[in-house]
Amino acid sequence: MHGLSYVDISYNHLEGPLPNINAFREAPSERLKGNKGLCGKFRAMLPPCNAQGSKKDHKVIFYVLTVFVLLFALFTIVFVIVQRNKKHQDTKQNHLHGEISFSVLNFDGKSMYEEIIRATEDFDSTYCIGKGGHGSVYRVNLSSGDVVAVKKLHLLWDGETKFQKEFLNEVRALSEIRHRNIVKLYGFCSHKRHSFLVYEYLERGSLASMLSKDEEAKELGWSKRVNIVKGVAHALFYMHHDCLPPIVHRDISSKNILLDSEYEACVSDFGIAKFLNPDSTNWTAVAGTYGYMAPELAYTMEVNENCDVYSFGVVTLEIVKGKHPGDLFSSFSSVSSSSYSSSSSALPAHQIPIVDVLDQRISPPTHRVASEVVSLMKIAFSCLNSSPKSRPTMKQVSQLLSTQRMHLSKPLRMITCGELLALDPLAT
Repeated sequence: MHGLSYVDISYNHLEGPLPNINAFREAPSERLKGNKGLCGKFRAMLPPCNAQGSKKDHKVIFYVLTVFVLLFALFTIVFVIVQRNKKHQDTKQNHLHGEISFSVLNFDGKSMYEEIIRATEDFDSTYCIGKGGHGSVYRVNLSSGDVVAVKKLHLLWDGETKFQKEFLNEVRALSEIRHRNIVKLYGFCSHKRHSFLVYEYLERGSLASMLSKDEEAKELGWSKRVNIVKGVAHALFYMHHDCLPPIVHRDISSKNILLDSEYEACVSDFGIAKFLNPDSTNWTAVAGTYGYMAPELAYTMEVNENCDVYSFGVVTLEIVKGKHPGDLFSSFSSVSSSSYSSSSSALPAHQIPIVDVLDQRISPPTHRVASEVVSLMKIAFSCLNSSPKSRPTMKQVSQLLSTQRMHLSKPLRMITCGELLALDPLAT
């Protein structure tokens, strides 16, 4: 190669650096033309080889930078979308808490949640004192020495919105209510694992529980029973007529009436309470406790105060009778008295003596209390009218219980159910 003195490589489409020998260095440009890829410092004024390599390097760097920029842009877009969704979820959660935070009374939600979880050993059944349609109730001893009742709401996995609506219903209802015969709400805790309401603890539990136990039922004398009925009536009067908009409880039953140490009644469990806006049609799904629901709910979904009035009538007879009245309030076809149960034939409904309807575990009422008990029964029968519009309002019931006392013209044992049914409940 070094002995080569003459070269002509024109139009061969060659590329790359030329050999560094005299034949190529001295070769005129016409012998090298037609080879666009050649390089080197020669007479023919070819481009330097390092410049071409630099261009290739620049292309590589350009491609790498382009890919990096595209990846960075894609990452940025994904990050922004994720953060936006997270912010949206946080906003929804904050909105939920903001809507109900006003109901918290002297409790910090986070610390209360942790203390309740610890005090109940993560809601162990040992601490459960009752179960209902919307949740289980636990007795909780706080580190402060206070005792509270915690209702842990059942998680409704078939619809998160439905669960939140039920939770908010109860919180909103109770947070706006201030009445001695309605259970007090201390606060709430909302968490993805557990959501619960913190109430005052009422020592004697539910009315249903007391009536189901003979020894405890005997402690409920007639004066106490009359007072319990009055307490429930006053609570419903307040809900229907003093709240704006009015509140229909829709699940009045002996299980949802709690008693304190003085046997004062408090209405509880507002999980399905319905707020009645006078300017809207109030329709909703049927809800309540079987045996206490108004009969019209079997064929209509209209919600109004008459539903509570009917349930109140059932509870009143349950308090008087000592157990759920069953078909007594609709047909009066059975006789509860043991003296008649052995008879060969049952008495007609209107001839059943009042004393045979009364709770047989305690002595019949006398004098003033007897008049009040008879008044209770007369009002209860009117509340159970099959026609919703014919039932009295809870305002009328509350006023009657506070002012009316029937004058008994004959002994209690001679008064029949038929006589009470024939009386005008609003007459004195």
